[in-house]
Amino acid sequence: MEHALKILGKASSINVRKVLWTCDELGISYEREDWGSGFASTHSPEFLRLNPNAQVPVIIDEAGVLWESNTICRYLAGKHHNSELLPTDPAARAQVEKWMDWQATDLNGSWSYAFTALVRKDPEFQDPQRIAHGLRGWNQKMAILEHQLASTQAFVVGAHFTLADIVIGLSINRWLMTPMERPDFPAIDEYFQRLAQRPGFLKHVCNGLP
Repeated sequence: MEHALKILGKASSINVRKVLWTCDELGISYEREDWGSGFASTHSPEFLRLNPNAQVPVIIDEAGVLWESNTICRYLAGKHHNSELLPTDPAARAQVEKWMDWQATDLNGSWSYAFTALVRKDPEFQDPQRIAHGLRGWNQKMAILEHQLASTQAFVVGAHFTLADIVIGLSINRWLMTPMERPDFPAIDEYFQRLAQRPGFLKHVCNGLP
């Protein structure tokens, strides 16, 4: 049976896992193809025609081609009319998108150098001062999240699970799996335990991958 949705990207990619978890929450069937490091090259002409940034994930459905993981998650929730994951009310939706954008910009930007050095062990990312600076910045961003979760005492935006929890849940997992010193953030710990009650989290986050 041919699925209406095709996802291009290896399942170990944190950004691909955002989309896979979203699909699980929505009950969407899909076909996934391995692309990226160790698999088909994203720098091939075939892939670059789909995404000139040479990055996964990319999705293809009856509407065409789409890239950028957080945008894909929003698109799928909207397409399948799931107002719990992505509210239709403009103010409520903006709160979800605010934290999704924060994850993609501020939070991701904070860990980039340190994660590449400590987990990927890239020899070009081994400056001790830059690693230390990156770890401080990463923990500072996580302190912002700790404060938010201590306030909501539930999920990132409030009482209900949304797309913001998918993208930030994966980011927390990356933070926890990186060999580094971390402050004691009890609200984040409790939040992570709440996420662990969801099948999509167990499948796509608790899989031993950062």
